[in-house]
Amino acid sequence: MPLRINNAGDIVDKVVLSPDKKQYQEIGEDLRAQIMQGLYPVGSRLPPERNIAETYGVSRTIVREALLMLELQGTVDIRQGSGVYVTRVPAENEAEEEAFFSSDIGPFEMLQARQLLESNIAAFAAKMATKADIDNLKRILEQEQRAIATNDLSQDNCKMFHLVLAGASQNQMLLATVESIWRHLDSSPMWQQLRAHIDTRSYRLKWLGDLQTILAALRRRDVMGSWQAMWQHLENVKNSLLEQSDSDAPDFDGYLFESVPIFQGKLM
Repeated sequence: MPLRINNAGDIVDKVVLSPDKKQYQEIGEDLRAQIMQGLYPVGSRLPPERNIAETYGVSRTIVREALLMLELQGTVDIRQGSGVYVTRVPAENEAEEEAFFSSDIGPFEMLQARQLLESNIAAFAAKMATKADIDNLKRILEQEQRAIATNDLSQDNCKMFHLVLAGASQNQMLLATVESIWRHLDSSPMWQQLRAHIDTRSYRLKWLGDLQTILAALRRRDVMGSWQAMWQHLENVKNSLLEQSDSDAPDFDGYLFESVPIFQGKLM
């Protein structure tokens, strides 16, 4: 059973995670309670992610989502390469805000779903895409190139690329599913907060390169290549997000929402 440990390394008491809540929500609320109790005053640094993960018996991915929830609430500040610092003590009457954040699906859980779904859609689209689909995808990437050059953030060309690619499957149910996922992403405070850390010119150039690789595989009608390119793109996004929220050495342990490549390499 997980144990709660304070800054001095002393065991405070046992921690019981509720089966009715997601783990990151339960851990975030428990850390928030500790801050309210004065265990971590304003300006103090929370324990490293690895220590928190060991305390609760969870992966560091879950801890990152819990800390991100606290950052969204304005309780802590996540500083890359430095740590997580308490910025304020939450008020007792913030139950409504807690309920709002507890309804959010964690960003890494959403990325896992996207990776499983969209990589297979890309593989299918390699067989089904029309010349018009390929031309539209090419135009979107050209738009993104110009947008990066002028630092234009007015249009989400990456989102448009993923939606047009889903449409290239010629399957309306697959397209509707991907549209639903993106609606959830757009309305997710946690996703928007985490994404803000990687919405820079250097990262946009990296994602552009990933999408160009996907398009090249689609143009070759390369089923496995399209699957691999999409899978790797979302793996790159996930790893970049992990790096942004990590203050420890990069020797990660097991993840709850780890990438599981299950494609069999055959599509008849």
